[in-house]
Amino acid sequence: MNVHVARTVPIEFKQVVDAYQKVKRGGKAAGIDGESWKDFDKKLQDNLYVIWNRLASGSYYPSAVREVEILKKDGKPRKLGIPTLRDRIAQEVVRKYMEQQIDRHFHTNSYGYRPLKSAKQAIEAVRKNCKERDWVIDLDISKFFDEISHELMLKAVEHLIEEKWVSMYVKRWLEMKIVNKAGEERARGGIGTPQGGVISPLLANLYLHYALDKWLEKNHSENDFVRYADDMVIHCKSKEEAESLLQAIKARLSAVALRLNEQKTRIVYCKDYRRTESHKEEQFGFLGFSYRARKSQSKHNRHKSYMAFTAEISKDNQKKITAAIKTIVNWQNTEQEISAIAEKLNNRLRGWINYFGLYGKGELRKTMMRLEKRLLKWTKKKYKETATREAIKKLTAIRKENPRMFYHWEKGYCYVIKE
Repeated sequence: MNVHVARTVPIEFKQVVDAYQKVKRGGKAAGIDGESWKDFDKKLQDNLYVIWNRLASGSYYPSAVREVEILKKDGKPRKLGIPTLRDRIAQEVVRKYMEQQIDRHFHTNSYGYRPLKSAKQAIEAVRKNCKERDWVIDLDISKFFDEISHELMLKAVEHLIEEKWVSMYVKRWLEMKIVNKAGEERARGGIGTPQGGVISPLLANLYLHYALDKWLEKNHSENDFVRYADDMVIHCKSKEEAESLLQAIKARLSAVALRLNEQKTRIVYCKDYRRTESHKEEQFGFLGFSYRARKSQSKHNRHKSYMAFTAEISKDNQKKITAAIKTIVNWQNTEQEISAIAEKLNNRLRGWINYFGLYGKGELRKTMMRLEKRLLKWTKKKYKETATREAIKKLTAIRKENPRMFYHWEKGYCYVIKE
């Protein structure tokens, strides 16, 4: 492509192409312009060139974000800001550039939205820390993405990245206006970054790197912590230490224009067979897992058990999986083959089992058992079996003949259903 761009920003066309390919895999939701990927791809090269031209010349300005609401698990709405497809591509270009410059500065205990870091690593770190420390601060920051200070965010960007063009684009994204469902536009007023923006997780990590990670490392190095984006747990030796540290954190958050959610933040006792005190809070949730005392089997003697403070899939996520199984498949359709049901479910089953099967498989087995019961009910209808016993035989025969048809069969997450 023969092009002449007055370049003031060191961005190559290939970076825009790479960003397009990544962002396209991430979601289909359109921004306020209503442009779909199908529309964008009709003039793909031209559209990518326009984005590159504007980014490289410093003349790129983002559109407003489209505000949508989703329900949180407590039933309250969470507002997301959906940028246009073009803005998502542009954000990914700068996000990637920033990540290459600053990720090495981030704390080793920060696991969210980072290369070579994962939720699984964070869960394992919490599990290990809970063995060594008796108390946990289950920290919740009130409306974190809505209350990030633009001034402090830009100071953090400028501290780690010298290039002025990076700060320029970050500032423009922070200041993107919001358009609600009624079509009304409003300004951000110097606070907040939209959940839904491609660059928002990196900016959140950068903000909390200085707001909490570095502060804890400097002032409370004896306390291990695990952070995944704005989800954070801090481990303490005693209740008194946890109470004192929580007050210090409250003051620190205030100093960086954030607030503690005091209703959701808790001090939790990691009760097990060694820790026998009583405390009103003896469990907490982190990244879809519930941590609490559970009966565990001894490694040395399978006939013996003991109480351990361990992780297992949370009740909320069990309900979500059950609801998804109910809706992904049309269970009323007995014309479809069972292999078609497996095809619809297996990608999701693979994700659930490989993640939630990390620890405490008992509750996950119960969840998979609900799927087995749905399969049994469907089998009974399809083959017009009047007796449940015959439907069980039929489903068992199918499983024996095709043990890898369903991912939960392959991994042994099913019981023999009894009449």
